[in-house]
Formats: sequence, C-alpha cells, structure tokens
Amino acid sequence: MAMAAVSNGGRGGRRGRRRGKAGVMSEMNMTPFIDVVLVLLIIFMVAAPMMTVGVPIEMPESRAKPLEGQVKPIAVSIDAQGRIFIQDAEVKADDLIPKLQAIAKNGVDERIQVRGDKATDYGTVNKVLGMLSGAGFTKIGLMSLSGAR
Repeated sequence: MAMAAVSNGGRGGRRGRRRGKAGVMSEMNMTPFIDVVLVLLIIFMVAAPMMTVGVPIEMPESRAKPLEGQVKPIAVSIDAQGRIFIQDAEVKADDLIPKLQAIAKNGVDERIQVRGDKATDYGTVNKVLGMLSGAGFTKIGLMSLSGAR
C-alpha cells in the first residue's frame, strides 16, 4: 500500500489563515497631536507674562502725512479735564454712542479718530475706546502729533 503524500504548499498546515497580523486600523491616533498641543500651551502660558514689559517710554511723534482722497473721519476728542467732544461739540459720556450713531453716515463702518490730550488720564481714553468698540465701531484710530518740532 502506498501512502499518499499530501502537499500543503509549504504553509505548515495553516491553510489560508493569517495569525499574528492585525487588520487595517482606520482610526487616527490623536495622542501625539494632543501631546504637542499641551506642550505648546504650557510654553505660551509661561512666555505670555514675559511679553508684557513695564518700561516707561515716551511715544514718538509721527511724521506721516494724512491720507488724501478719503472721507474725513469723525473726530472724538478728550481734553485734559476728561471732557469728551465730537468734532467741536461737548457731549456727556452717556450720550457719546447715540450721537455718534446719529452722525455716522456709514453706520458702524464709519472711521473714527480718537484724540486725547497728553495730560488726559489713560483710563478715560481707554473707557472711550471701549465704548466705541462695544457699540460695534471697528474702524477706530488714535491720532498723534504730526511733524517735527
């Protein structure tokens, strides 16, 4: 009697089975991304306080000439006593925004130039800027002296 030789194709008896290999993973591994974001967050949290410096400086005068060919902006002025003016008319702080909205032809897209006396309290200028920004005005500029002395 002859023995029949069974050929398994050199697979060692594991026909068609693949053991030990994982299937294709279709998920993104977010762990490295989260690690990088957290490291950057820590770096910025440490560096941010160092970026604000309390060095006393005197602001330079501007030698720039005014832009020509554009509509003249509305001037909001603050004098040394903290009084607020629109163009040449004095207004109370509570009436500033309603009067500006009545004057502004382009609505909140109107250009507004804020001028403050150098003896004016910075808090007063900051309060006016906050009121303007809070009312939706986006084109706000600060004026400085122009020309050399």
